[in-house]
Amino acid sequence: MASHKRRSAAASNANASPEQPLPDSLAPFEAFLENWLEEDVLPAPDSTPLEQAQMLVYQAWKEPASERRLQLAHQALSLSSDCADAYVLLAEEAATPEEALQWYRQGVAAGERVLPPAWFERHLGRFWHLPEARPYLRARLGLAQSLWLCGQQEEALSHFWELLRLDAGDHQGVRYLLLEALLMRKDVEALRMLLDMYPDDDSAAWTYSRVLVLYQQEGDTLETRQALRQARQANPHVPAYLLGQKKLPRQLPEQITPGQPDEAIDYVSVALPYWKTTPGVLIWLKRQLARASCR
Repeated sequence: MASHKRRSAAASNANASPEQPLPDSLAPFEAFLENWLEEDVLPAPDSTPLEQAQMLVYQAWKEPASERRLQLAHQALSLSSDCADAYVLLAEEAATPEEALQWYRQGVAAGERVLPPAWFERHLGRFWHLPEARPYLRARLGLAQSLWLCGQQEEALSHFWELLRLDAGDHQGVRYLLLEALLMRKDVEALRMLLDMYPDDDSAAWTYSRVLVLYQQEGDTLETRQALRQARQANPHVPAYLLGQKKLPRQLPEQITPGQPDEAIDYVSVALPYWKTTPGVLIWLKRQLARASCR
């Protein structure tokens, strides 16, 4: 599970649902923020305290010095205690998961104060497309990760699942964190349900995890073998690292390229324990590769 200090990027998922146009009332402010981020323009004279606080947080994210980021986060909260991203920033700078957890809880509460209750059903599945909702989503994801790190797994899982309901396109990459959490818990039924939610995801993490889960459920079946063929088409480098034919490097790659060895290394560095603890799966994998090479 990712560290509590690691900011979850808004993943540009090729398989995510297409962007929907923003409501007219929100588009001007979103455009203004994008312009501000690119050109460092001054805040609009008629901007609200919350909007001014949000711009301070964006400025803080660009600051290299931790002390300066903290200063700007506290300054943002002095303008508006409803600035969820300010709490997110403080959580990212926290010294322990427990401290981060408290900041993230405050961030989620701040985000909920800003969002009209009716939004949660009216915009279900497309929260990321609403600028006002993004700080809330970031805070809730951080909360889920911190809860997991603090040993509160059930509550963490409920937040992960709910985030996928709120943002069906999964712009924060929540499903990969949930996938790892469910692998840790060996919850095969929940894993199968999650994997089926994103059938077009052709990442190594998704395709090879599908193979593993199918084997755990069904063993050597036609469906399991077909899943392995699809996984190898997505990334043919993974089996060599799973079987120890190639050693994982001490330093993990900084960039991941789909279908390439760096993606395979990234996946196996996380998933290898789950393959090793699944009886028979590595022997089965080796046999399947041998059969494929004879064709």
